[in-house]
Amino acid sequence: MQSLREIYEAHSGRLLNKWEHYIDIYDQYFSKYRNTDFTFLEIGIAHGGSLEMWRKYFGENAKIIGVDVNPECKKFEGDNISIHIGSQEDEAFLTDLKSKIPKVDVLLDDGGHTMKQQITTFNVLFDHVKEDGLYVCEDLHTSYWESYGGGYKKKGTFIEFSKNLIDFIHGWHAVKSDKAKMMNNVTQSVRALHYYDSMLIIEKMKMTPPRNTFKGEAQLTHHFEDFGQKKKWTKQVKSWLK
Repeated sequence: MQSLREIYEAHSGRLLNKWEHYIDIYDQYFSKYRNTDFTFLEIGIAHGGSLEMWRKYFGENAKIIGVDVNPECKKFEGDNISIHIGSQEDEAFLTDLKSKIPKVDVLLDDGGHTMKQQITTFNVLFDHVKEDGLYVCEDLHTSYWESYGGGYKKKGTFIEFSKNLIDFIHGWHAVKSDKAKMMNNVTQSVRALHYYDSMLIIEKMKMTPPRNTFKGEAQLTHHFEDFGQKKKWTKQVKSWLK
């Protein structure tokens, strides 16, 4: 069975445009879906070359759904591929899309890459990814490009927006005054955030409060605070060791 890299290098069909380093990252996370009947949603299909690549990679049983703003892309339907035409920054369109397609195992946002498009797509479609699925947003370098609404540490970019997710997955540990700001559906549904150059892969999983456990017998008699631990933390650890 060919690797995605081999399929990509040998591609000679419809125009395909990808940053080269994406290919091995895709393979790392998507390989488990090969030759299964999973559902894959790609936003932004342009000339249709990526659809050809995904079909060869995932196999004939994969249900592939494409979204693009260009009505001409409708011609790429067929071979268990459905195409929906609309703008990813249109909340009404994305909401309607959710009613027409099944929940997806993998969502790949390779659309227009503007800040509004990426953030709107996440806000509307994140919950339409299955609880053990993957949400992928790529070409995040546009968060630094003014022409796409970006800028270094500029408020409202997808990069700055996604940094909030780091706080959310730590919501279990928030102090009472921050609980409402840090605990949400992301806390309870995201296992990990994987950042790469221009790409964020969000690994979903149903999460429960983490447990800090101890195994074996204590060997030291000194106080934890003697070595820099805060007294509050020391008190908590001592209670666990009883």
